[in-house]
This record gives sequence, C-alpha cells and structure tokens, in this order.
Amino acid sequence: MDSPQKRLEGLDELPPALSSMWRLCRLGYRHEPRLMLWAFVLSQLAALPDALLALWLMLLGRGVIESRPWLVTGSAIGLGVSATATWLLQTVSTRVQRRFRDKVTIALESHVARLQASIVTIAHHERPEILDRLAMLRDQVFVLDHMYMSVFATVGWILRLAVTLALLASVHVALVLLAVFALPTVWVSTWRPAVERAALQSGAQANRLARHLFTTATTAPPGKEVRVLGIGDKLVTERRSAWEMGFAPIASARWATAGWQALAWAIFGTAYVGAIVFVSAVLGRPAESVLLVLAAGARLSAYVGATVGEIGFLRGFWMDGSRRLAWLEDYAAALEAAADAPVPDAITRGIRFDRVSFAYPGTSRTVLDDVSLTLPAGSVVAIVGENGAGKSTLVKLLARMYEPTSGSIFVDDRPLARMPAAGWRARLAGAFQDFYRFEFQVRHTVGLGDVTRLHDSIAVETAIGRAGAEDVILKLPSGLDTQLGPTWPGGSEVSFGQWQKLALARGFMRDTPLLLVLDEPTAALDAETEHALFTRYAAAARNSSSGRITVLVSHRFSTVRMADLIVVLDGSRLVDVGTHDELMARGGQYAELYAIQAKAYQ
Repeated sequence: MDSPQKRLEGLDELPPALSSMWRLCRLGYRHEPRLMLWAFVLSQLAALPDALLALWLMLLGRGVIESRPWLVTGSAIGLGVSATATWLLQTVSTRVQRRFRDKVTIALESHVARLQASIVTIAHHERPEILDRLAMLRDQVFVLDHMYMSVFATVGWILRLAVTLALLASVHVALVLLAVFALPTVWVSTWRPAVERAALQSGAQANRLARHLFTTATTAPPGKEVRVLGIGDKLVTERRSAWEMGFAPIASARWATAGWQALAWAIFGTAYVGAIVFVSAVLGRPAESVLLVLAAGARLSAYVGATVGEIGFLRGFWMDGSRRLAWLEDYAAALEAAADAPVPDAITRGIRFDRVSFAYPGTSRTVLDDVSLTLPAGSVVAIVGENGAGKSTLVKLLARMYEPTSGSIFVDDRPLARMPAAGWRARLAGAFQDFYRFEFQVRHTVGLGDVTRLHDSIAVETAIGRAGAEDVILKLPSGLDTQLGPTWPGGSEVSFGQWQKLALARGFMRDTPLLLVLDEPTAALDAETEHALFTRYAAAARNSSSGRITVLVSHRFSTVRMADLIVVLDGSRLVDVGTHDELMARGGQYAELYAIQAKAYQ
C-alpha cells in the first residue's frame, strides 16, 4: 500500500488547463444544468446579428449604387433588426448569465470550502508553496464562476470571427489570409498571460506578507500591542517594501510583453490595409465589395482583438482558477485514496506506534524520532516532556492531522492510515491547547462537538457538566442562548479561561469516543480544579466498554500521576514508559521533573 507521501507525488504541478476547464464545466452543469445551457445558447444567439452587419452594409451600398430602392429599404430594415436583436439578445443573455453566475457561485464556494475543510491532514497549511496556491483560490473564488462567462464569450467571438471570414471569402478566398496575419496577436495573447502569471506567482509570498502587515496594522486583535510598541509606522514601511518587492517582477513582465503585443498588432494592421488595396486596385471589384471588405475587415480586427483579449483573460486568469480547483480536488482525493479499512466499533488491544518518525512539512528537523509505543485499550495515558519534545505532535498523529514521515500507527493491528479519516475522527473526542473561539450562541459553540446533537440541550448541558463549566453559563446574561463575541449584536466577551472551559465542554460532547485527547486544554485552570476534573473523567473512561483510550498532555504532575501509563519524551525521542511509581523508582528524567515541580509548590 502506497504511503500518503507516495500518493502525493506528481501533485506539485497544476493539472492541464483543458481537462481542468472541462471538470469545472461538468461541476457547473451538475449544479445548474438548465441555466448553464440557456446562458450558453443565448450568448451564441446574441453573437449572430452583430456579425451580419457587414453583409447588410454591403447590400445597402449595392442598392444605392444600382438605384434599387427595395434593396435599400430591405437592407436598412435588416440593419435595424440586427442592431435591435443584438441589443435585445445581449440584454437577455446578460441577465441569464448573471443569474447562472449568482447561483453557481454559491455551489462553487461550498465546494471549495468543503474540499479545504475535508482534506485529511492539515499539512498543507504549513507548506508555503501550497499556502500561496490555496490563498489565491480561497480569496478569489470569483475566478471560477467568471470562467464560465469567459468560455461563453470566447465561443461567441469565435462564432463572429467565422461568419466574418465567410463573408470575406465570398469576395476572394485569399482574404481569409487576414486571419493568418492575426495569428501573431493570438500567440502573444496566449504567451503573455503565462509570463505575467509566473511573475505573479514569484511575488506571491511578498504579496502575502504585505497583506499580513496591512491586517496587523488595521485590525483590532493586534491593535493594543501595535500602539503600545509604537510600530505603526514600521508596519506601514515594511508593508510598502513587501508590496514593491511583490509587484516588481509583475511590472517588468508587463512592460516586456506589451512590446511584443504592439508588434503583433502592427503586423495585422498592415495586412488589413493591404487587403483593401488588393480588392480595390488589383481585383478591381465594385464598390459594394470594397465596402464589404472595409466593414468585415474592420469587424475582423475588432473580433480578433476581442477573441484574443478573451482568450488572454481565459488563459491568464480564469483558466488558472480551474487548474487550482482541479489540483485541490486531486490533492484531497490522493490523501483519502487508501481508506479501505473499517473503523473498529471498539478497541480490544490498543493503539501501537511502530517506529514512527515525523518532521513538519517544509522542514528537515525531526520532531518524533523512531518512536515505538503501545497505548493499551481502556487505559489513561499521560504524555510528559519539556517544550518541543513532541507531545502535541504525537497527539496530532493520533488524530490524523498529519501522516507519519516514516513508520506506522496501528489500531488493533489495523493500519490507521487505511481508515477513513472522517470515520476515525467521528470516534475521537477531545480538546486542544490551541482551541478555536467559535463566536456563536453558547449552546452551538459547545454543541459543535457532536454536530448530530447540535440542538440537543440535554447533551449540551451534560457536556458542560463534564467540563465543570456550569459557573461560566451562570455568569452569562442569557445562559446557553448568549451570543459570544463582542463584535456581534448583543454579544458577550468572556475571559480566556472561560473560553477554555467551553472548548473543553465541546470536546466532551461525544458520549462513546474510542480515543479521548486532552492536549493541555485546561492550562488556564488552577491545578486543583484540573486534577479533580481529569480524575472524574478518567474514572469514567476506565469503565468504558469500548476500550476507550484517554491521552492526556499536561505539565502538571499532580494530574499526570493518576494515569495508568506515563510516556516520557525528550528531544523527539521516547526515553521512558511506565506508571508513576515505576518511573519514580527508576530515578530518570520523569523523577527529576517531578521533584523540581514538587519543590516549586512547597
């Protein structure tokens, strides 16, 4: 079975453009089939009357020269009908396309959000090259729905171009060569965006830094420190420097490609003038033919320009969005591709680490090095060690936030990497030291811990009791219905410790997890409260019929000592395992750390 790293090989580059566009078109059709078809058909119908204006002008000229009033009248009516039809169809087409775009945008935003939220690991959030790629997709979702409009417009301009070339060929087939002289403009239009996009990508990191500095200088969270430290001017200066660094390669690329574009259009303009001379002087065609060439040739230059411009936008910007989306779909699918083993209903033997090593994405420093360890079923396991020893990393591997760089993790001898991540996490509960502050009503902030029971007040109150957070609810103006966050109407601000208790309650929403992870979620609580809380929950865990394993990470040894098994990490290595009494008897690192902390409390 291929490792996750093996499955991700070949995904560093974006997928091919045409296949990515086709996938995005299928996605749009799946969500809005009728609107998409109507938008496409109307956009093409709107193109025809405009393309026939040169024909009506030729017939009008013939009628005037040959004194044929009925032809003059018919041509004038044709011109009026074409102009009216162009306006009417474009108006209707624009309205339908806007409706399609509005509806499909909702579906696309949901699709992008679902993909990013459901990626098995969070490793992509720590690789700068992937962050730059995702930032452009996340912040510019509109490029996806605009691609549909660009494709419709491009096909419409090509249709106008085909009709115009047919009219020119009716005078002389050699006039079709005008399209050949337009090829340099097409080549430049496809080459120029690629060059500018590469320049934009090279400056992506600098532009991301500029946005970060701007956010730091203008938003509330860092506001106090920005003012106290007096770094406002420094942030502005650094932001300007970062922006200039990011924009410099783009400006240079635009100047270079603009020169080539001007040369290409000069070639086409010369050919256009030559075509008029060829028809009038060389072929000696009548005035109406010259008028047709003048009108059709002028329309041809406009159509070539519009086609070239639309292809440039499509290739340079809109198409790029479809490639990023296709890459995100492939990336998410590759990580889940090997999920062919079921998640057990109960743990009978335990969770085993077999020579597991790990380094964070984009770094070479090993955070966990050759760790072999067994967490027995039904046990309470404490993980201790100094900062940077790898405690939180081990917990993240258990939660499948990351995949091991080497080695494997087994649940009852089944590879964890082959279990569906969503299914495994559905049997996992817990709270983390870097919890997120969900600014919803309290009942929802807690209830998110088990979405299936989000509106179950009894379950929410039970979880709050498990976390010892009743005092937080009593102090809130509307109890469970209190809106959290001062930026919302009627919202209440709560302290860090209160946020921590609510996060802990959220982690206790699930009644029967196979794995309960508590990664220093109570650092803001006093030692006595933390000890009482974990003692109560550990007792419940030991009585679980599903073999639940509780993993506790804490710096407080008064809490750690009640664990069935204590794992000691130091410098990314596993240095000792045992009960509190066993480790104290050995007199190793655990005994030293315990003695230091005990002395501090004396």
